[in-house]
Amino acid sequence: MVRRIAAGGGLTDPAWRAAFAEVPRHLFVPRYFRPLPGGGHDLLSAADPDPRRRLRWLAGAYADRPVATHVVDGELLSSSSQPSLMALMCQALDISGGERVLEIGAGTGYNAALLAHRLGAGPRTGAVTTVDLDERITAAARAHLAAYGTPAARSVTVVTGDGARGHRAGAPYDRVIVACELPSLPVALLGQCRPEARILAPFATGLVALTVRSATAAEGRFLSTPAFFVPLRGPSTTAAAEPAAAESTDRGSTVRGTGTPPRVIGNDLFRFLLTLLAGPLDLTWSPGSGTARLLAADGSAARTTPDGLTRISGPRDLWALVESAHTVFRDLGHPARTRFGLTVDGPRQWTWLDDPAGPYRWPVRTR
Repeated sequence: MVRRIAAGGGLTDPAWRAAFAEVPRHLFVPRYFRPLPGGGHDLLSAADPDPRRRLRWLAGAYADRPVATHVVDGELLSSSSQPSLMALMCQALDISGGERVLEIGAGTGYNAALLAHRLGAGPRTGAVTTVDLDERITAAARAHLAAYGTPAARSVTVVTGDGARGHRAGAPYDRVIVACELPSLPVALLGQCRPEARILAPFATGLVALTVRSATAAEGRFLSTPAFFVPLRGPSTTAAAEPAAAESTDRGSTVRGTGTPPRVIGNDLFRFLLTLLAGPLDLTWSPGSGTARLLAADGSAARTTPDGLTRISGPRDLWALVESAHTVFRDLGHPARTRFGLTVDGPRQWTWLDDPAGPYRWPVRTR
């Protein structure tokens, strides 16, 4: 696993390479779910009596892909992230030693174990705190860290609570790493950070690296890589952060034409820009039929076919947002993620292109 990540350009820091080489991922995913082609999930486990299935479990534990660890009624609640993405995020934290780190989203405890290995268990014992809303997830993370059993792993503080509120008892933090998709940056985290602390968080299918300026202000740019995580859950999360699960009906819909081709929805960089502009959306692009579908949490929906006909329903014209984003995307030469950033200034948050005070700025909906 480590050789594959290094061959792909990751783990250039010897200290992080040692952490990934020495912390055994299989101890943190003793059981996980694999999606089946026809729907549903197959459980793979270290305790399976079939040796072939146990071998399949072990190979999957060290494959460079995420694995689903908590699935309830078909809904994915928690997973262990793709190792190469974890390596990129760990290095992007810019840890040199001696930092206190807060992790939002405990997952399996594997990432916390990697952080603790990197920081060591010397005079800064307890330097890593990991928080998750679900008691089942935190209980599993504690058990996995205990099973690993090194002094560094045992020094991790595992907290059951609302990640958006952080964990004030362990503050102040020098680094915050978020392992779930954020609808906006929880301002409570800023007050628990030292000035110049670094926050790395998934946002709008990207990863943003923020520098904390004060208890109410932070700013930073996106990394080049895409990132997809389970959304942050909890009472402090914006209620309308996630797209509606049910398909919108055509009742009350209107049909109009468009000059923006539906295939733009299939472009990863465009989807990133659109999400910054419009907020979280359920986006579907069907190459076979050439049809694009969009669905938002407020019930707005759009369906566009290759002939340019667009069916709109709900309170917002989602395809008008696509058209606006496509104009920016085309005129500015398909801008890369690294040209975008996020600013937090008290109650206001906005994303931007090139310059926080420039002409291309989009407000972030906060609670």
